Amino acid sequence: MCMDDTSGSESAGLKPPDPPVAPFSEVVKFHGHLCPGVTLGYCAAKIAIRELRSGRDVDEQLVAIVENDACGIDAIQVVTGCTMGKGNLIFRNYGKHVYTFINRVTNDAVRISMKEREGEGDPALKKIRERVRRKKATPEEMQKMRSLMQEDIDRMLAGPADKYFDVKHVKIEIPGKARLFNSVKCSKCGEMVAESRARVQDGGFVCIPCFDEYSRGW
Repeated sequence: MCMDDTSGSESAGLKPPDPPVAPFSEVVKFHGHLCPGVTLGYCAAKIAIRELRSGRDVDEQLVAIVENDACGIDAIQVVTGCTMGKGNLIFRNYGKHVYTFINRVTNDAVRISMKEREGEGDPALKKIRERVRRKKATPEEMQKMRSLMQEDIDRMLAGPADKYFDVKHVKIEIPGKARLFNSVKCSKCGEMVAESRARVQDGGFVCIPCFDEYSRGW
């Protein structure tokens, strides 16, 4: 294995090899099934690792800001090591296939946004998808849909990941690392809640589900 020995290529003016990426099989195992969505996430994550020259995250040196909660997020967690539990996966509910990755070590950031995909306007494919969505597809249509999905996945894995995304290096404010907070007891339900998420009501701490919000429309 000469994967880690990049000194010779750097001194010779050659570009070092891309950092290693988790195999797609691990992504599928984590996600639970194979689909185009998780494949797109895998492609986006590979671009991030390549562009930021980072390797998989260990201790929050990488940050991922994701703008949807679709299948591809699972691939991003597996490949980049950015996870909700570690605090370096930041979710913004915009419904967009857009991902911003930040390397805290180098202060570099890359924004990866999905292009309009070829074939999305195919009337026959749209019809099958709609029938599948409404649970009215015939067995033959279901088989056709599976076949089209597999063809789509094979194309994505075989071709360059950049084909499906616009990739831009950007300047962005780097989020702080995840913090630890004290826990307090909710005065209504008695369950413990992080102090940073607690509300004050009637002179005591309450959790968000127990909080009776007061609003006059603004």
